[in-house]
Amino acid sequence: MVSSDQRRRQLAREKFERQQRRREEARRRSKRLTIAVAAAVAVVVAGGAGAYLTLGGDDKKDQSDAAASASPSPSESESSTPEPPMAIDKKAKYAMSLKTSAGDIAFTMEAAKTPRTTNSFKALADKGFFDGTKCHRLTTQGIFVLQCGDPEGTSGGGPGYTIPDENLTALGKAGEDGTVTYPAGTVAMANTGQPHSGGSQFFLVYKDSKLPPTYTPFGTMDAASLKAVEKIGAAGVAGGAGDGAPKTPVNVSKLTVDKA
Repeated sequence: MVSSDQRRRQLAREKFERQQRRREEARRRSKRLTIAVAAAVAVVVAGGAGAYLTLGGDDKKDQSDAAASASPSPSESESSTPEPPMAIDKKAKYAMSLKTSAGDIAFTMEAAKTPRTTNSFKALADKGFFDGTKCHRLTTQGIFVLQCGDPEGTSGGGPGYTIPDENLTALGKAGEDGTVTYPAGTVAMANTGQPHSGGSQFFLVYKDSKLPPTYTPFGTMDAASLKAVEKIGAAGVAGGAGDGAPKTPVNVSKLTVDKA
C-alpha cells in the first residue's frame, strides 16, 4: 500500500517535473515566435516601407505566456554567452554568502566535486550578477525548497549559457520510484528538465525532499542558514498555495563567493 504521505510526495514531484517540461516547451515556442518576428521585420525593412509590424492578440498572448514560463536557462546548444573560463582552485572549498532581507544564508561548495558549477557561480558573483535579485519560488508540499538565482524573478532568467551536470551520484542510487533523498541543508542546481541545462538558478532544501537524481548537488548550508530557510518555509507561500512566491520576501542585496 502507498501511504498518503508517499502519494503526496509523488504528486508533488510529478507537478515539479511537469512545470519543468512546460517551461522548456514555452521556451521553444518563444524562440519560434522570435524567429518569425525577425523574419517579418526583415521583409518590412527590405520593402522600404515605413510600416510597423503588429501581431494579433493570440500571438501576443503566446509571447507573454512564453516569457512568464520560460525555462531557467537556454539549452546548451542555444547558449548565447560562453561559459566562464576556469579560474578557481579545483582543490579548494568555496563559500557562497547571500545577504537577504530574510537573513543571511551561506553554504560551502567543494570545487573538486563540482568544478564547473563552482567556477560559474564565482564568476557570476564577482560581476554582481545576483545582487538585487530575489528568491522567487518556494515549495512547501511534497518537496521543500526555496529557489533563487533568477535575475528576472520569473523562473525564466539565466546567465545566457549552461553548465554540465556534476556530482549526480553523490546522493546514492535512485530507488524504485526513481528518486533519491536530497537532505535538508542541500543546495542544488535547478534545470529545465533536460540534461546539462543548469544556468544560474539553484534551490535550497530546507526539509528532506525526494527528487530524481538529475539536479546537481553542489553545496551544504550551515546550521544557522538552514534555520533561516526553514523559517521562510514555515511562513508559507503567498496566497496560501503549496508552490509559488514565498510569503516572506527574500531579496538578495549581495551575493559573494570566496575561498573558504
